[in-house]
Amino acid sequence: MSVFLSILIAVFFCVIPSGVLWLCGKVRLLGKIGPVLILYFIGIVIGNIGLDDRSMKSVQDILSSAMVPLAIPMMLFGCSFRNNNTRSQILALVTGLAAVSIAVVTGYFIFGTNIPDGEKVGGMLSGVYTGGTINLAALKTMLGASDEVYILMNSYDLVVSFLYLSFLMIAGIKLFRRFLDGKRPHMEESGTTEDAIVGNLDQNPYKGLFTLNGLKQLSAITGLTLLVCAVSGGIAFLVPDGLFMTVFILLLTSFGIVFSFFRYVRTLNYSYDAGMYLIYIFCITVASMADFSELDLKGGMYLMGYLLFVVFGSLFLQALLAKVFRIDADTMVISSVTFINSPPFVPMIAAVMNNRKVLAAGLSIGVIGYAVGNYLGFLIYNLLLRL
Repeated sequence: MSVFLSILIAVFFCVIPSGVLWLCGKVRLLGKIGPVLILYFIGIVIGNIGLDDRSMKSVQDILSSAMVPLAIPMMLFGCSFRNNNTRSQILALVTGLAAVSIAVVTGYFIFGTNIPDGEKVGGMLSGVYTGGTINLAALKTMLGASDEVYILMNSYDLVVSFLYLSFLMIAGIKLFRRFLDGKRPHMEESGTTEDAIVGNLDQNPYKGLFTLNGLKQLSAITGLTLLVCAVSGGIAFLVPDGLFMTVFILLLTSFGIVFSFFRYVRTLNYSYDAGMYLIYIFCITVASMADFSELDLKGGMYLMGYLLFVVFGSLFLQALLAKVFRIDADTMVISSVTFINSPPFVPMIAAVMNNRKVLAAGLSIGVIGYAVGNYLGFLIYNLLLRL
C-alpha cells in the first residue's frame, strides 16, 4: 500500500506543474503572477496543513534531490556560447558580475553574519543574481542549505525583485540614461530579428512536445542527460565523500556547456523547457518540505536586508562602473535586469526602454550568467568561509 501511495504522491507532484502552466496560459492574472510563485504557494500549503506521512517524505526527498541534477544539463544543452559580443556587452557582463560579487561580500559583513549559514546564503545569492532559479536550486543542493532558508529566500526575492523592476520602470531607466549621458547602443542587426525573439519567448514552449518529432527530441534529451549524470556521478564518486555533491554539480554544469557546442544538441529545441519543467517539480516539492513554524524570524529580517542590499547595491555599483568604462545606459540596465531577474524579463524592460536592439545583448549575457552562476556561487561561498 505504501508503494502505491508513494507513486500517487510522485505523480501528483509531477502533474501539478502542467496544470499550473495551463492555467497561467488561460488566466491573465495567473500568467502575470507566474508558475513559480503559484507552485511555491501550493507546496507551502501542502507542507503546512499538518500532513505527516513516511511515503510523502520519501517522495519529497527523492524528487528534491533528483530534479536539479537532471535539469542542469538539459537547460544548458540548447544554449549558444558563440555569440559575438560588442565591447559594451562584454564590459557589461564583467562589471555586472563584479558588482554582484562585491555587493554579496560587502552585504555579508552587514547582514550575513547574523544569518545562520550566512556563507551559504551569500553563495546562493551570488548564483541567483548572476543566473537564475536553476542556479539557486543547484547551489542549495551543492552547499547543503536548509529547505526553510531556501523557501524564505525565494519569498523575499519575489518582493525585492518587484521593487527593483518598479524602480527601473518608474524612474531608474531615465535616471541612468541621464547619468550615463543618455547613450544608446548601436548594435548590428543579426539574422534573428528582435520581434522573432520576443515571439519565441512568449509562445507556449511545450506546444508540439507530444508530436512524433517532439517525443523523439525528448527521448534524445533524456538519454543524453542520463549519460551526463552517469558520467558526472561516476567521476564524483572518486573524490572524498564531503565533496561529492560539489564536484557532481560542477561536472554537470561543465558537461552541459561542452555538449552545447555540438550542433545536433543545440537543435534539440525542447531541452531548456524540459529542464525548466523539472525545476517546476522541484519548486512545489521543496516548498512542501518547509515548515514555517520553525523559521527564525530575526534571521529572516536580516535575510531580507541582505537581499535588498545585494540587488540595489549591485545595480548602483554597476552604474558607477558603467560610467568609468563608458558603457551605454541601456546595455547596463538590460544586463542588470538579466542578472537580477533572469532573461525572461529582458523583453519587457527592452519594451519599456523602447529599444529592442538590446534584446540580443540581454539574452546573451543571461546565457553566460546561467553558465557561470554555479561556479561564482561556489567561489563566493568559499571566500566568505575564509573571511
